[in-house]
Formats: sequence, structure tokens, C-alpha cells
Amino acid sequence: MNSYYDPADLPKFGEIAEFQPELAKKFFSYYGDVFKEGALTAREKALIALAVSHAVQCPYCIEAYTEGCLEKGADEEQMMEAVHVAGAIQAGSALVHGVQMMNKVKEITM
Repeated sequence: MNSYYDPADLPKFGEIAEFQPELAKKFFSYYGDVFKEGALTAREKALIALAVSHAVQCPYCIEAYTEGCLEKGADEEQMMEAVHVAGAIQAGSALVHGVQMMNKVKEITM
């Protein structure tokens, strides 16, 4: 299947350093620190990352964090629940912006 996103590109992520090594070094350092065990477990962080991956609709991230969640002991039910959380937040975000629309309608019509 042809797709704009090539799964073979995911392992090339580190190559972003080629055009800007200093910024890539800073990013990867920060990224590594973020995913270290802390107040949240690595499994919890992977589940959050999976949910965010779906919210931002990044197929590379979805693939990577699906694998990461499984590697860190998350099961299918937990992963799908995380995806539903992302979906609920996205839906709520769209709906709460309806207040802006309602305010504008009232401003124009009243």
C-alpha cells in the first residue's frame, strides 16, 4: 500500500541531527529525560504518549508508542482506554469551542 507516511522513516528519526546537530542533541537529551522514571512510571508515560500520538495523529508516534506500551507491560485494554481518553479530550475540545460560536451568534443577533 502506498502511503504518504513511510514506516521505514521511523527508524531514521535520529537522522534529524544531520541538518542541525546542536538542536537535535538538545531535543534528544530533553526527550530522554522526559521519559525517565519519575513521579510517573515508564508504562504510564508510554500510555500518555500513545494517547497524545492519536490526538496529534502521528502515525510514526502511534507505531512507536504502541510498541513501547507493550514493551513496558501495558495491555490492549489499557492502550485502547488511553486512546479513548484522547478521543474524549479531542471531542470535548471541539465542543467547548462551540461556546465561542455561540458568543459570536449572540453578539451578531442580539
